[in-house]
This record gives sequence, structure tokens and C-alpha cells, in this order.
Amino acid sequence: MRKIVFIFFILNLFLLQSCSFNSEVTYYKDSTSTITADLYMKEMITSMKSMFSDSLVSKKDLEEIEKFPRTWTSVYDFEKMKDGKVATQNPDSIRLMKKVFMKSNFEDKDFTGISLKMDRFSPSDYDYIKKGFSKTDNLPVDINTVNNWNGKNLIINTENFNKDMLPNIDDSEKTEEALQMVKMMYQNISVTLKFENKIKSITGKHDWVIPVDDHTVKITYDMETISGESKTPLTHADKKIVIVTE
Repeated sequence: MRKIVFIFFILNLFLLQSCSFNSEVTYYKDSTSTITADLYMKEMITSMKSMFSDSLVSKKDLEEIEKFPRTWTSVYDFEKMKDGKVATQNPDSIRLMKKVFMKSNFEDKDFTGISLKMDRFSPSDYDYIKKGFSKTDNLPVDINTVNNWNGKNLIINTENFNKDMLPNIDDSEKTEEALQMVKMMYQNISVTLKFENKIKSITGKHDWVIPVDDHTVKITYDMETISGESKTPLTHADKKIVIVTE
């Protein structure tokens, strides 16, 4: 469990400095879901290497992440490869370590980022991992789109869109400077939602939530709106989107 939390903690720090974060959530009829997230941060990594003293991620942390295998490898297998054994004997932790996969991404010899996969997680699996975080911290993929799936219906609380982008900043701290920083860090954010069963109906509308086909919906975050700089109001901004599958 502590190994999983450490990896998500490091990824959370990277996400705070990432230029591109795209994820895909696949929803299954047994109420489980699989999240695949790609963090592309080539330009940011180059800048970080020249200013480690001021960075949220140390040189040691970066070197640790660059050691991740370049093919999908479970946290369980990675720990065994690295240390020769798995530190925990907790069966729940081991079970989840075998369902969380990581891989490093490169362009030629340049490290460009990390991909994360949480395979067939149940609501109780997400809750178990969250217990390792403080109340003010979230998983890097702790978007509200995974929290309200029951195997047939998905409820998206669009009021949480800002919280997804500003997970650790309370209302009293949302100064103009903080919002500008968030806009700079999150330049490209999207989430693709895929459903095992065909979509039967979608109730509610939001400009950022776009149906793609009978099995797919895409959410594209507008950072101008989140940062408060957009001068154009949303055409559709229902507080809830309810997706019902067959």
C-alpha cells in the first residue's frame, strides 16, 4: 500500500507541473472501471532539470521515475524487480499492486513522461487507495467521473470540474496568482469516457461534455474558464450529466 501511495504522490507532483494530461476511463457493466492516464511533460522536464533546487520534484525523484520499465509493468512486479521482494504482506495491498501498472515513455533517448493504468478497479478499490492520502490530497486521476458509476448509470457532477483542476486549493486561497499558475500548468486536459454497453441516453448538457459515438463521451477542460479569464459564458452548464447505458 505504501508503495502505491508513494508512486501516486510523485505522479501528483508531476501533474502539478505537466503541460499535457490525457486520460481514458472505460466503464464495465460489473461496476468496475479502468483508467489509463498519459502525462506528457517533455518541455517541463527539461526546465526542471535546470532548476532542481526550486522544483517540487527532486533530482532523485526524477531519476527514480525514469527507471520505470518502458512496457506496462505492475507495481507488484516492479517492486520485486527493484528490491527482490515485496515489502507488504497485506493481501489487499498486494491485490491492488497487481492491478496498478506503470510505464515510462521516451522519444529517442529523452524521457517524456509516465503512463499509468488502474485496471478493473471497483469503487471499494478506489476507496482503499484513497485511505493512504491526506484529506487535502487526491489521486492524480481522482476525477469525479469515476466516483458515481454503478454498472449502468454514470453521474457527472460538473460543479466538480474546477475541483478536479484545483484539488488542493480551498476557496480562500483561489487568488488570481494561484489561478494563473494553474492555467500555466494545465495547458491540455481531456478525459475520454468509454462504455462497455451502448449509451442509451444522456440527460443534461455542458459545453465541455461532448458525445462522440454510441459508446464514447469526451470531456475537454477549458482552462480559460477555470482560471476565470474567459469572457464568453458557457452555452450549456447543467450541474449534472447523467449517462444511462443499456
